[in-house]
Amino acid sequence: MEHRDTKHLEDMMSQTSGKADVLTVTSGKGGVGKTNIAANLAICLAASGKKVVLLDADLGLGNLDLIMNINSRANLSHVVSGQKTLQDIIHVGPAGVEVICGGSGIEDMANLNKFQRKRLLDELDKLQDDADIIIIDTGAGISSSVLSFCQAADHVLVITTPEPSAMTDAYAMIKVLASKRYDGRVSLVVNMANSVAEGKRTYRQIADVAMRFLSMPVYEAGVICRTDKLTAAVRKRIPVVLAHPRSRITSSLAAMAARLSRSSGVKDKEGFFRRVVNLFF
Repeated sequence: MEHRDTKHLEDMMSQTSGKADVLTVTSGKGGVGKTNIAANLAICLAASGKKVVLLDADLGLGNLDLIMNINSRANLSHVVSGQKTLQDIIHVGPAGVEVICGGSGIEDMANLNKFQRKRLLDELDKLQDDADIIIIDTGAGISSSVLSFCQAADHVLVITTPEPSAMTDAYAMIKVLASKRYDGRVSLVVNMANSVAEGKRTYRQIADVAMRFLSMPVYEAGVICRTDKLTAAVRKRIPVVLAHPRSRITSSLAAMAARLSRSSGVKDKEGFFRRVVNLFF
């Protein structure tokens, strides 16, 4: 598929460079638009000239392949079993984003012997060495696997909507990260807001409570207003920033990507995937 509209995104994004870092996109509950945000942010960052790897780490219901319009028959589980190499399962998606579908293979690493695990980790480490940014799309909720991906990341992006149940679950995720003494940056995206003002009020409510009761700063990543354009793009299996490059939602996502790019920073030299394994197993 030809993505001629990525040039418009390039004009909206600032050019930055640096060592690869890891952004984990998560949410306290499903249905808040987490995967769509992860995919479209990846495209915006790639349009700015960054080399982006997008990993579907939803171990049960991964659907990045649908949103990115990729036909994938292989994932990390095939690498774990030895049927494929890591390069075999990387798909080049829109704007050159390198997509790894279905992260179920991470869970299977518990059954590997020491040599097999080292071999796989060495391959995964190369991703972080070669990329500018790795975006991890986790499952919803606060399972051990989701928390491992969050704790190991440089930056956690929590997605919520203005609905009370979504806000409660987003705060629960932030509370767990605080209890685990997460030392990276936590930012909040308010999605499906009826207005920017409503989205900002939602952010302030959660951020104020997190600071008051958890002593954890939560940064404002941005507000995305509800729009039929996103629904239409999903139906066509075209990321909304490409389907509607001059829309309000695309401007919001591009601005968010630019802010996240400027605020990122690598935690340490151990490597993200090694941190995940150390936390998960």
